[in-house]
Amino acid sequence: MTTASGTYAPKPGAAPLPRMIAAQAALEARMLLRNGEQLLLTVVIPTLLLVLFSSVDIVDTGKGKAVDFLAPGILALAVMSTAFTGQAIATGFERRYGVLKRLASSPLPRWGLMTAKTASVLVTEVLQVILLTVIALALGWSPHGNPAAVLLLLVLGTAAFSGLGLLMAGTLKAEATLAAANLVFLLLLVGGGVIVPLDKFGSAGQHILGLLPISALSDGLRDVLQHGAGMPWGDLGILALWAVVGLAAAGKFFRWE
Repeated sequence: MTTASGTYAPKPGAAPLPRMIAAQAALEARMLLRNGEQLLLTVVIPTLLLVLFSSVDIVDTGKGKAVDFLAPGILALAVMSTAFTGQAIATGFERRYGVLKRLASSPLPRWGLMTAKTASVLVTEVLQVILLTVIALALGWSPHGNPAAVLLLLVLGTAAFSGLGLLMAGTLKAEATLAAANLVFLLLLVGGGVIVPLDKFGSAGQHILGLLPISALSDGLRDVLQHGAGMPWGDLGILALWAVVGLAAAGKFFRWE
């Protein structure tokens, strides 16, 4: 509408930046939760793995209940599936179909769009953690440790995987991203200490694989939740390094078209 002086009321213009980011994050989260393939990857597969390997003696997880070893690793897998695999695939196809190009021309700055995507990942992860925790507790899981350490590990793990996922989505073609993201998911599922303990890979393999973000996240969560350790500074340092390198590389090399 217009006033007597001919000016528009309310005054036209972009919404405040925090409101734009929040609205985009809510949209991204809804799109993610409505995608059946993404739900299979982020919810169904981790849940099935947790139930199967906790109920059937397939892998030697050492002393104690299998679920006490598996639950922290499955939580790490859930973070990777959402922040890395799911986000890389979704963003890669958004880039291919020109969605990112159009969003980049909106009042929302590009860094704001990336922030919104990361925020939507965090929302999804909260739902994942709640669901997997309830299932693990029903299977007899007995977690203990510092909640602050767990939260810090999850946040740094999300940042690390998010940066790597965006780097892949912004540099490879969509089809290549789809193949590579799923391949990395499978490889890290087997060799990242999620289900199979790293000591099964020998001394040299254990040290090399321990530098991977999924290994640092699963081992850090396991140290806290299974063994009651304090702040796992070594694992936190590895995750922080991956987060800085991944996000910086994504910011530099990400191609919007």
